[in-house]
Amino acid sequence: MTLERQQIPVLGVHATPLRVQELVAELTRFIAEGGTHTVLGHNLHSVTLTLSDDGFRSLYDNSDIVLLDGAPVLWLWGRTGKAEGPVMDYRLGSTDWLPALHQVHGLERIAVIGAGAEANAGAVSRLQQIVPGARVSGFPGEGWGPALEEDAVAWLHREQPQLVLFGLGMPLQEEVLQRRLAGMPPAVYCAVGGAIEQLAGVQKLAPRWLGRMGLEWAWRLLLHPRRVAYRVLGEPWVLLWLLAGRKLGRTRPGK
Repeated sequence: MTLERQQIPVLGVHATPLRVQELVAELTRFIAEGGTHTVLGHNLHSVTLTLSDDGFRSLYDNSDIVLLDGAPVLWLWGRTGKAEGPVMDYRLGSTDWLPALHQVHGLERIAVIGAGAEANAGAVSRLQQIVPGARVSGFPGEGWGPALEEDAVAWLHREQPQLVLFGLGMPLQEEVLQRRLAGMPPAVYCAVGGAIEQLAGVQKLAPRWLGRMGLEWAWRLLLHPRRVAYRVLGEPWVLLWLLAGRKLGRTRPGK
């Protein structure tokens, strides 16, 4: 079964909008079927990369699930009128659905890749609480490079997880999936960004009321100005330029 892909107005990308319980049902199906599956999320950063990088676009086009992560992407999709109930229920950042993993039937082996050793261990411990009885193992991602990447792939083959949480940050985690997915063991691979540090309590989550107002960017800018300043203040202009270029390309004579 393939989920319906829905176009996000203006942005020219597609997603598979789901709520938490719908995602839980899909993860349960993936675990039962076996094989390799991917779960990604769209925010303005991923949209910019999708429009500017063919490899990134291919990864998203071939992903089993592309969640609505960023508030602007969610709001634009909401204009389609396809939401059943509150539109905000379809905004699924990683920390919105990870606490529901205990509801995924048959989930017994989880791997956590990314963050520093302390944060990785903290996330492993938290997931053991969320999914009692599951075997949760971790592989820190600090200092990621070709040698560590080789070690991580070999580690995955030894662990044989059913669900892999890739938290290397965007776009590194997506680049690794582009390079390595075909050679990694069958599992559900989820790109979760900074959720590993958030699960471990190393990175403080924005209050949920800010998230529902679409103001998480302000919280991140306040706490981590050097890390997110370009993404918050500069990258939207890059996205507008890319969108304008696509629009002009389609409207030129002969196009």
